[in-house]
Amino acid sequence: MRARRTPLVHYLVALVLGLMGGAGISELGMSTRTDLMGVPWLVSVLLFLLGAAILIMAFQVHRYAKGDRKEMDLRFAVNVLIMSKAMGIACAALLGWYGSQALISMGHAGAPYYTRVMQECLVASLVCLIDVVAGAVGEWLCQLPPDDGPENPDRRKSSRRPMADATDTADRAKIKANSSKRPG
Repeated sequence: MRARRTPLVHYLVALVLGLMGGAGISELGMSTRTDLMGVPWLVSVLLFLLGAAILIMAFQVHRYAKGDRKEMDLRFAVNVLIMSKAMGIACAALLGWYGSQALISMGHAGAPYYTRVMQECLVASLVCLIDVVAGAVGEWLCQLPPDDGPENPDRRKSSRRPMADATDTADRAKIKANSSKRPG
Protein backbone atom coordinates (compact mmCIF):
# COMPACT_ATOMS: atom_id res chain seq x y z
CA MET A 1 0.00 0.00 0.00
CA ARG A 2 1.32 3.39 -0.92
CA ALA A 3 0.45 6.45 1.14
CA ARG A 4 -0.35 9.55 -0.84
CA ARG A 5 -0.05 13.17 0.19
CA THR A 6 -3.28 14.85 1.22
CA PRO A 7 -4.54 16.89 -1.74
CA LEU A 8 -5.02 20.62 -1.24
CA VAL A 9 -8.71 20.27 -2.09
CA HIS A 10 -9.25 18.21 1.09
CA TYR A 11 -7.92 21.08 3.18
CA LEU A 12 -10.14 23.54 1.29
CA VAL A 13 -13.26 21.40 1.72
CA ALA A 14 -12.59 21.10 5.46
CA LEU A 15 -12.04 24.86 5.66
CA VAL A 16 -15.31 25.63 3.84
CA LEU A 17 -17.27 23.16 6.00
CA GLY A 18 -15.74 24.74 9.10
CA LEU A 19 -16.64 28.22 7.85
CA MET A 20 -20.25 27.18 7.29
CA GLY A 21 -20.49 25.48 10.69
CA GLY A 22 -18.91 28.37 12.56
CA ALA A 23 -21.09 30.93 10.79
CA GLY A 24 -24.16 28.85 11.51
CA ILE A 25 -23.37 28.49 15.20
CA SER A 26 -22.60 32.22 15.42
CA GLU A 27 -25.92 33.17 13.86
CA LEU A 28 -27.75 30.71 16.10
CA GLY A 29 -26.00 32.13 19.16
CA MET A 30 -26.90 35.70 18.21
CA SER A 31 -30.52 34.93 17.39
CA THR A 32 -31.16 32.93 20.57
CA ARG A 33 -28.92 35.09 22.78
CA THR A 34 -27.00 32.07 24.04
CA ASP A 35 -23.28 31.76 24.66
CA LEU A 36 -22.26 29.45 21.81
CA MET A 37 -19.33 31.42 20.42
CA GLY A 38 -15.70 31.55 21.41
CA VAL A 39 -13.09 29.03 22.45
CA PRO A 40 -11.40 28.45 25.82
CA TRP A 41 -7.74 29.48 25.91
CA LEU A 42 -6.81 25.95 26.98
CA VAL A 43 -7.96 24.60 23.60
CA SER A 44 -5.54 26.88 21.75
CA VAL A 45 -2.67 25.84 24.03
CA LEU A 46 -3.46 22.14 23.64
CA LEU A 47 -3.77 22.42 19.85
CA PHE A 48 -0.38 24.14 19.69
CA LEU A 49 1.26 21.48 21.89
CA LEU A 50 -0.32 18.70 19.84
CA GLY A 51 1.02 20.21 16.63
CA ALA A 52 4.51 20.55 18.11
CA ALA A 53 4.48 16.94 19.37
CA ILE A 54 3.41 15.55 15.99
CA LEU A 55 6.03 17.63 14.22
CA ILE A 56 8.76 16.32 16.56
CA MET A 57 7.65 12.73 15.94
CA ALA A 58 7.58 13.33 12.17
CA PHE A 59 11.14 14.65 12.40
CA GLN A 60 12.17 11.35 14.00
CA VAL A 61 10.67 9.46 11.05
CA HIS A 62 12.52 11.80 8.70
CA ARG A 63 15.80 11.11 10.50
CA TYR A 64 15.23 7.41 9.88
CA ALA A 65 14.40 7.99 6.21
CA LYS A 66 17.65 9.95 5.76
CA GLY A 67 19.65 7.21 7.48
CA ASP A 68 20.57 9.19 10.61
CA ARG A 69 18.59 6.80 12.79
CA LYS A 70 19.21 3.06 12.65
CA GLU A 71 15.86 1.53 13.67
CA MET A 72 12.24 2.54 13.73
CA ASP A 73 9.04 0.74 14.57
CA LEU A 74 6.89 0.51 11.45
CA ARG A 75 3.71 1.19 13.39
CA PHE A 76 5.20 4.35 14.88
CA ALA A 77 6.05 5.72 11.44
CA VAL A 78 2.62 4.90 10.02
CA ASN A 79 0.84 6.36 13.06
CA VAL A 80 2.83 9.59 12.80
CA LEU A 81 1.85 9.87 9.14
CA ILE A 82 -1.81 9.28 9.99
CA MET A 83 -1.69 11.80 12.84
CA SER A 84 -0.11 14.40 10.55
CA LYS A 85 -2.84 13.92 7.96
CA ALA A 86 -5.62 13.98 10.55
CA MET A 87 -4.25 17.05 12.29
CA GLY A 88 -3.98 18.95 9.02
CA ILE A 89 -7.57 18.22 7.97
CA ALA A 90 -9.08 18.72 11.45
CA CYS A 91 -7.25 21.99 12.00
CA ALA A 92 -8.33 23.23 8.57
CA ALA A 93 -11.95 22.68 9.63
CA LEU A 94 -11.29 24.35 13.00
CA LEU A 95 -9.59 27.25 11.21
CA GLY A 96 -12.81 27.82 9.29
CA TRP A 97 -14.93 27.36 12.42
CA TYR A 98 -13.02 29.84 14.57
CA GLY A 99 -12.24 32.16 11.67
CA SER A 100 -15.90 32.63 10.80
CA GLN A 101 -16.76 33.34 14.44
CA ALA A 102 -13.97 35.93 14.59
CA LEU A 103 -15.21 37.61 11.41
CA ILE A 104 -18.80 37.74 12.60
CA SER A 105 -17.68 39.08 16.00
CA MET A 106 -15.78 41.93 14.32
CA GLY A 107 -19.10 43.48 13.35
CA HIS A 108 -19.99 43.79 17.04
CA ALA A 109 -16.54 44.65 18.41
CA GLY A 110 -17.95 47.46 20.58
CA ALA A 111 -19.52 44.97 22.98
CA PRO A 112 -17.15 43.39 25.53
CA TYR A 113 -18.52 39.87 24.95
CA TYR A 114 -17.85 40.02 21.20
CA THR A 115 -14.41 41.58 21.75
CA ARG A 116 -13.45 38.62 23.96
CA VAL A 117 -14.89 36.12 21.45
CA MET A 118 -13.03 37.83 18.61
CA GLN A 119 -9.70 37.68 20.51
CA GLU A 120 -10.16 34.03 21.48
CA CYS A 121 -11.14 33.01 17.97
CA LEU A 122 -8.32 34.95 16.30
CA VAL A 123 -5.74 33.24 18.54
CA ALA A 124 -7.35 29.84 17.93
CA SER A 125 -7.41 30.52 14.17
CA LEU A 126 -3.72 31.38 14.19
CA VAL A 127 -2.89 28.20 16.12
CA CYS A 128 -5.03 26.14 13.71
CA LEU A 129 -3.25 27.69 10.73
CA ILE A 130 0.10 26.77 12.31
CA ASP A 131 -1.18 23.22 12.86
CA VAL A 132 -2.39 22.89 9.26
CA VAL A 133 1.10 23.83 8.09
CA ALA A 134 2.64 21.50 10.69
CA GLY A 135 0.41 18.66 9.46
CA ALA A 136 1.47 19.19 5.85
CA VAL A 137 5.13 19.44 6.86
CA GLY A 138 4.72 16.33 9.01
CA GLU A 139 3.38 14.45 5.99
CA TRP A 140 6.37 15.60 3.97
CA LEU A 141 8.79 14.56 6.72
CA CYS A 142 7.26 11.06 6.79
CA GLN A 143 8.08 10.40 3.13
CA LEU A 144 10.50 7.61 2.45
CA PRO A 145 13.12 8.15 -0.25
CA PRO A 146 12.39 6.48 -3.58
CA ASP A 147 13.38 2.83 -3.82
CA ASP A 148 15.33 2.36 -7.05
CA GLY A 149 15.95 -1.34 -6.51
CA PRO A 150 19.00 -3.38 -5.53
CA GLU A 151 21.15 -2.06 -8.38
CA ASN A 152 21.05 1.48 -6.96
CA PRO A 153 24.61 2.25 -5.68
CA ASP A 154 23.21 4.47 -2.90
CA ARG A 155 21.12 1.60 -1.58
CA ARG A 156 24.07 -0.81 -1.32
CA LYS A 157 26.15 1.51 0.82
CA SER A 158 23.24 2.62 3.02
CA SER A 159 23.77 1.87 6.67
CA ARG A 160 20.05 1.98 7.35
CA ARG A 161 18.47 -1.24 8.56
CA PRO A 162 14.88 -2.18 7.88
CA MET A 163 12.17 -0.88 10.16
CA ALA A 164 11.87 -2.90 13.33
CA ASP A 165 8.66 -4.86 13.58
CA ALA A 166 6.83 -5.36 16.84
CA THR A 167 7.22 -9.13 16.75
CA ASP A 168 10.42 -10.53 18.16
CA THR A 169 12.48 -13.40 16.78
CA ALA A 170 10.79 -16.02 18.98
CA ASP A 171 7.39 -15.04 17.56
CA ARG A 172 8.81 -15.16 14.04
CA ALA A 173 10.16 -18.65 14.63
CA LYS A 174 6.73 -19.80 15.87
CA ILE A 175 5.02 -18.26 12.86
CA LYS A 176 7.50 -19.93 10.51
CA ALA A 177 7.11 -23.29 12.25
CA ASN A 178 3.32 -23.06 12.13
CA SER A 179 3.28 -22.06 8.47
CA SER A 180 5.51 -24.98 7.51
CA LYS A 181 3.19 -27.54 9.12
CA ARG A 182 0.80 -28.92 6.60
CA PRO A 183 -2.46 -30.46 7.58
CA GLY A 184 -2.31 -34.07 6.62
